[in-house]
Amino acid sequence: MRNRRALLALAPVALLPACGFHLRGLPEFGFASLYIEAPSGSLLAQQLQRALEGAGTQLLVLREPAALASAQAILDLLQEQQERVVVGLSAAGQVREMQLRLRVRFRLRNPQGVALIPETELLLQRDISYNETIALAKETEEALLYRDMRTDLVQQLMRRLAAAKRS
Repeated sequence: MRNRRALLALAPVALLPACGFHLRGLPEFGFASLYIEAPSGSLLAQQLQRALEGAGTQLLVLREPAALASAQAILDLLQEQQERVVVGLSAAGQVREMQLRLRVRFRLRNPQGVALIPETELLLQRDISYNETIALAKETEEALLYRDMRTDLVQQLMRRLAAAKRS
């Protein structure tokens, strides 16, 4: 009886590979070196560079303009924009709810200019309530939400870079 229960408990685990489930693993890029072209001080570019270098792959990430000639692929971060949009007002006309947006435009190309990923825009948005009596706390919450959105964008960019094929 005890063996039967153990067998029934392990049955779903045995069927898991049959459904196609597997751990994501390390990303595999179609290029050995990547140059990131971004405005100086870009938080997204810095976070992306750290994520690519810490991914456990052999990808060489380049940021110095002198290294551009040795790159097999070039990631152009064309735009990184933070937006705050009021979406809710109180009866007195005071802001009660805002929407935070992080918009990024990028493209991936080879040194000859052939697009590996055409110009693409990614947009993330989060809703945040607002109360002027705790404005300092809301400012901190807003900064944390932008940081989390940047982290999400970096993960999306890494998946797209891994899916891009070299031409």
